[in-house]
Amino acid sequence: MTHFRIAEAARLLGVSDDTVRRWTDGGSLPVETDSSGRKVIAGADLASFARASAHATPDPSGVGRSARNRFVGLVTDIQSDKVMSQVEIQCGPHRVVSLMSTEAVHELSLEVGSLAVAVVKATHIIVETPGGTA
Repeated sequence: MTHFRIAEAARLLGVSDDTVRRWTDGGSLPVETDSSGRKVIAGADLASFARASAHATPDPSGVGRSARNRFVGLVTDIQSDKVMSQVEIQCGPHRVVSLMSTEAVHELSLEVGSLAVAVVKATHIIVETPGGTA
């Protein structure tokens, strides 16, 4: 089973080492000791904790959709030419980039600082692992 040291778990969760230690000390996040006497967290426990503690920003649109991959964030950059635009949205720790018509940017009144919802509809998702073999 995969195990993560406190610092690795903190990086994956986007928090400080001290925060992870508080969670382990408080019993919110199970911790074990490895053969070297270091505190480690089982990958499955870390995944469960990450899922349970994830809080998506509420979608302000009030529109129901079948798509589940929705990310609420702020527009951080727009690069436009006469026909096409590249719009970057910062959704929590995730940067989402969309290519759309410049006409759509104007119709949506998008500008840097606008609140936006990125809806991702993909038929293929590529999954990679560090140090994996092909």
